[in-house]
Amino acid sequence: MDRVSTLERTRDWLRAHPLALDAALAAGVLVSMVAGSFVDPHGADGTAWGARTPDALSLGLMVLGSAALVFRRRAPMKVLAATVAVSLVELVTADPRTPVAMSAVVALYTVASATDRPTTWRVGLATMTVLTAVAMLAGPLPWYAQENLGVFAWTGMAAAAGDAVRSRRAFVHAIRERAERAERTREEEARRRVAEERLRIARDLHDVVAHHIALVNVQAGVAAHVMDKRPDQAKEALAHVREASRSALNELRATVGLLRQSGDPAAPTEPAPGLARLDELADTFRNAGLPVEVARSDHGTALPAAADLAAYRVIQEALTNVQKHAGPEAKAEVSVVRVGPMVEVTVLDNGPGPDNNPGQDSAPQKGGGHGLLGMRERVTAIGGSCTAGPRYGGGFRVHAILPVKSHAPALGDPV
Repeated sequence: MDRVSTLERTRDWLRAHPLALDAALAAGVLVSMVAGSFVDPHGADGTAWGARTPDALSLGLMVLGSAALVFRRRAPMKVLAATVAVSLVELVTADPRTPVAMSAVVALYTVASATDRPTTWRVGLATMTVLTAVAMLAGPLPWYAQENLGVFAWTGMAAAAGDAVRSRRAFVHAIRERAERAERTREEEARRRVAEERLRIARDLHDVVAHHIALVNVQAGVAAHVMDKRPDQAKEALAHVREASRSALNELRATVGLLRQSGDPAAPTEPAPGLARLDELADTFRNAGLPVEVARSDHGTALPAAADLAAYRVIQEALTNVQKHAGPEAKAEVSVVRVGPMVEVTVLDNGPGPDNNPGQDSAPQKGGGHGLLGMRERVTAIGGSCTAGPRYGGGFRVHAILPVKSHAPALGDPV
């Protein structure tokens, strides 16, 4: 572990100080060139290898070539040009030759790893051609000597190696960027799902609380009005208050209980309300004093769970608005009709016009209520449409078109 941590610290330090790394590389290249300059591939006594002593010019050129490598990251093209120039001088003047071209090989590798592929091809081909041609034409050795062919091979390998390193670096960067983008996308998707779930819960709580509290308010007003003269009717109104408040508490308890659970519920919960409970819903409003007529010609159509709940909530919210805003003499009509692949839900009332009915028309536009907005969001989420507005001659109309086939995630699925 200590060795690994030491290597990591050393690597991090070198990344933070690239000039020091390049200086160390330049020193290594200089040592290699000087060591190679004392080796003669053509022995004087006919052997394959021998020893020799480089002249002062060759040593000076090796120092210049390696010194230029210190700045290879800052100006790779200029360093390549300087090392190629030093190598050309050595190829033309030195006899015997020394490996000054090694500095040009390192500089060409740097250019290939720092630029794009077309630049690598152009610069690499030009460097190979110039150095090889001068080595073959200007030197005392035959053009096919191994030193000349070595210049061609080493420059070609430097360009290829630099291009491979650049390609791998770009590939790793692309993978890392893709992973970071995927992580950001997952976080954004999680935030979107949380926002949608929060909105759904807010709609459910609004529908539950608004409906039952409206009934409680009406029945409490009736009880207070007839308490002294008709106590029996007051008791009946208070019984409706108790029943509506109990229903509200039960639904709130169920909703909050689901929110508090970290996993799936241990026991099945009550099914979500739907059009099967439409008559029960209408009876609650009739008991509160609102005459409600229900007409159905949907021929027993079974809606998807999300559409069934949306239809129920639209009717519940519309009747609640009638109860609150349409006046004591208002009546409501509810119709559910199957029209092709759609089911149309309509709620009408004969209350006063929009000037005296702010809860149904103007409140959503002014930000005073969320009932109509919630209805539209519910219906739109499952691929339907919902419109609401005043009727000609007075009253209000809520009209929702719901698809028979599901166009949205089923109820209970994550959103």
